[in-house]
Amino acid sequence: MLDKNGIAKRIAQEVEDGYYVNLGIGIPTLVANYVRDDISVEFQSENGILGMGPFPIEGEEDADLINAGKQTITALPGASYFDSATSFAMIRGKHVDLTILGAMEVAENGDIANWKIPGKMVKGMGGAMDLVASAENIIVAMMHTNRAGESKILKRCSLPLTGVGCVKKIVTNLAVLEVSEDGFLLLERAPGVTVDEIKAATDGNLILKGEVLEMTV
Repeated sequence: MLDKNGIAKRIAQEVEDGYYVNLGIGIPTLVANYVRDDISVEFQSENGILGMGPFPIEGEEDADLINAGKQTITALPGASYFDSATSFAMIRGKHVDLTILGAMEVAENGDIANWKIPGKMVKGMGGAMDLVASAENIIVAMMHTNRAGESKILKRCSLPLTGVGCVKKIVTNLAVLEVSEDGFLLLERAPGVTVDEIKAATDGNLILKGEVLEMTV
């Protein structure tokens, strides 16, 4: 089973040379720490930076340099800063190659719910709706079940939707899943996790094709 850093490490394998990547709040922000050194990637944050680096070493934080989640970050050589309107123009103009988001729920048809739980206070929807409406490639980083052990990988989302039919791939603490026409195609299983455990934790239709290999992180 993976922890949050393990999920980020596995997703980092999906990042390719030359990509422009937007990282959502939560687990996705960790991905910048694990991208290969031999490729060039530009990480974009919706609050107005292009060229984010990994998290700073403790004691070297700059309180004025933050991501959309208000976490302190580093900037790589050549990074640029701009206003929120310019940042969202990049997103809405489809200039981001890969968007990595967290989620509360994902449905087997690719719907995602990640911004609101009814009855609980929320500051706003943030930029997720713009990202899912504009991005061609969306990967979700999330836990497979909630704290009560209930599946978050569902037939249909029960929470208010952020986007419809937009998620391409999901990496959880248990598995790597691809959204297909027939449901969740199981691509890989986390170290020490069995296919039966993934089945038991998945509410949506889980599709198996041949041997499911253990993921490498």
